[in-house]
Amino acid sequence: MGTEPEPLTVAQAVQRAVDTCATDANEEMLARLLERFEDDDQPITAVQDLSARLGDAHADIDAEAEDPALSMAIATTLYLAFRRDMEDADDDALLRAAARAEWKGDPPDEVVDWLAGQGVRI
Repeated sequence: MGTEPEPLTVAQAVQRAVDTCATDANEEMLARLLERFEDDDQPITAVQDLSARLGDAHADIDAEAEDPALSMAIATTLYLAFRRDMEDADDDALLRAAARAEWKGDPPDEVVDWLAGQGVRI
């Protein structure tokens, strides 16, 4: 008898997103995002208006939305809410898919540049 995987929690999704986006240059903002959601054990699919919750966190951490790694961590968390099957994907594939989904294939230049710096082409 097969079993379904455990539901992905908000904390787990944020952790996966932060791990995927972390570089030495952006540790502070990503650490703040992680801290904000580290105890959120709700299944990510059960959260009402996850986009708004993540948007509030983004605004609190980076009011000017200048950090492309933080933007990608938010986008990746949202993507994982809808594509649980991508949790174990390689980082490049996850970032590429999250960027395409979040910005409908046309991410802002700073995100494109950041992704290129990570070796990811959209």
